[in-house]
Amino acid sequence: MNLVCIGISHHTAPLEMRERLWFSEQEIKDALSRFRREGIGEAVLFSTCNRTELYVYDSRPDLRVKTLQDLLLSQKGTTARVSPDLLFTYFASGAADHLFRVASGIDSMIVGDVQILSQIKEGFQLSQENNASGFFMNKLFQAAFHVGKRARTETAISEGAVSVSYAAVELAERIFENLGKKSALVIGAGETAQLTAKHLKSHGIGRLLITNRTSERAEILAREVGGSTIPFDDFCNHLTDVDIIITSVLSDTFVLSVDDIRGIVKRRKASTLFVIDIGVPRNIDPASKEIEGIFLYDIDALQGMIDENLQKRQSEIPKIEAIVGHQVSELSQWYTSLHVTPTIAALREHFETVRGEEVAKNINRFTPHERELVEILTKRILNKILHRPTINLKNGQSGASSESLLKISVLRDLFGLGSDRRDEGIDD
Repeated sequence: MNLVCIGISHHTAPLEMRERLWFSEQEIKDALSRFRREGIGEAVLFSTCNRTELYVYDSRPDLRVKTLQDLLLSQKGTTARVSPDLLFTYFASGAADHLFRVASGIDSMIVGDVQILSQIKEGFQLSQENNASGFFMNKLFQAAFHVGKRARTETAISEGAVSVSYAAVELAERIFENLGKKSALVIGAGETAQLTAKHLKSHGIGRLLITNRTSERAEILAREVGGSTIPFDDFCNHLTDVDIIITSVLSDTFVLSVDDIRGIVKRRKASTLFVIDIGVPRNIDPASKEIEGIFLYDIDALQGMIDENLQKRQSEIPKIEAIVGHQVSELSQWYTSLHVTPTIAALREHFETVRGEEVAKNINRFTPHERELVEILTKRILNKILHRPTINLKNGQSGASSESLLKISVLRDLFGLGSDRRDEGIDD
């Protein structure tokens, strides 16, 4: 299988190096155009914050990995400054196995990452739009998308919160079950607060309030999530009207003191208050946990949930590895069949030519009836001679791809059937 994968990821390089080899959409288009000019057969390139990967399918026996590495690195110009030692390389079925693992999410920094599959799809789409992919890449990446879909529908690899913002909302959902009948106040409008508000919206929160020291940022976030804003210096007066409070503010002092919480609980009477403090440093005095009528959770509590969910995801990896292995086997069989069918046809054509020539040399010695019998007899002999080799070649499709291709290569050489360009690979 003349496939090679070259790339950089969080497994092989720090963020500083990965950033240098990050490609924008336009840079990917430019790279694909250059690969075509250089005569590269088929290519797909995708780039995320954690990885940049190039897949190449090419039949030229003189094409070397170093050539591809140089093309990839030089495409970013002198700004790249990335040592080739930081790049990883996979060949043939190993490259397919790697792609399938990436698409499934088990190779991600956060196991079960749901974004990587769409990012791979975007890279493949760019390759198609720029005429850089062909029959092989189409087959390879459709198989990768199939693996990604199976991983997410047949396993729990993407289930459970593994970020603080998502864990906060998941915890709220565990407590209240139906968020559609509940109201929430998000205190803060930074990155974590934004993600939390968006998760609340996607989980169907009934009413969502936003407050922040900078009112403009609160208003922008409120518009994004369909919520309302309240003045930061007045939010304490609204705490009796909400069921959930989530704080994520950068502050040297507590945003809510023990006395604040005690007063809020007293005014709420029998209604329980659910508070999640995801601020660093903490926004709410931890002593508030002792007050009856309040459930207070901080980042440490959420981290326990996250660790538990990550362990569950890790336990799903063997299931996905089985899916990946099955898909690699199917791809290898398909690829081998591309060589088997034309080889069988070439073998039969070769023997039929020999048979026809030998019969023609002596055909005038026979009567018309005898000629017909000779044709039938020699074709039967030919079919019997070729039956076992044909069966063995077809059965070999289900075995190791390298062994099958070696048999095909030997067979073509023995009978002078000519070489199959697809048998030639990419050198180290």
